[in-house]
Amino acid sequence: MTSTAAAPPPPRAYRRLSVEERRAQLLVAALGLFAHRAPDEVSLDEVAVAAGVSRPLVYRYFPGGRQQLYEAALGSAADELKLCFTEPPVGPPTERVARVLDRYLRFVDEHDTGFSALLRGGSVVETSRTTSIVDGVRRAAAEEILSHLGRFGGAGGRGAGPRLRMMVRSWIAAVEAASLIWLDEGKQPSAAELCGWLVDHLIALLAATAATDEETATVVRDLLALETPDGPAGRLAELVIPVVADAAHLLPHAPAAD
Repeated sequence: MTSTAAAPPPPRAYRRLSVEERRAQLLVAALGLFAHRAPDEVSLDEVAVAAGVSRPLVYRYFPGGRQQLYEAALGSAADELKLCFTEPPVGPPTERVARVLDRYLRFVDEHDTGFSALLRGGSVVETSRTTSIVDGVRRAAAEEILSHLGRFGGAGGRGAGPRLRMMVRSWIAAVEAASLIWLDEGKQPSAAELCGWLVDHLIALLAATAATDEETATVVRDLLALETPDGPAGRLAELVIPVVADAAHLLPHAPAAD
């Protein structure tokens, strides 16, 4: 009599990971732990368990121990964070910046504790190298924002002057600070509200700087020509112009009130 029982499935073929694949696997496991815990609270044993490998294997790839693993994981996270600021030059500039901030805040949300520990510093694994990695993200973010404002580096590009560059870097610092406060406040207001407010902040800084810097004034004129009434700049203008109109009496030679 022939058996009708199903034959057992063939054993799954084991595939040995390449050096690059294994290293990437360990970094993913480490990032998952660093995302929600301060770096000095994560042990190599925990990374090994998360990756499903032995502790000696972790040391084989990162002989410098937790410090080397943390710096490598931080570099990987920095590359991901830089990508958040990369946006094709399509559509009104403020809408591009809004998309950049949306991705950035999603990254902050997904890496909350690690992001907070990273930017606040004070970790026992913080070094000049980790600080350099973080500063590299800030500078890359500033260059991306400047590109959306029509100022490019490199040969033949229209580089930004000192006032405009300082303004953009100040805004990047404000975005960082707001992100940390947002985490402290239990992620309130919503990410969408915070994103809109930060875009408004950039527009307001541009307008204030344009008042005393001709280069920024040119940037603002070019930017406004690309904006739409229902975009961030249009909505902000609708809200702010009535408020500013109430300050007309502060202008020189303002007509006296009856």
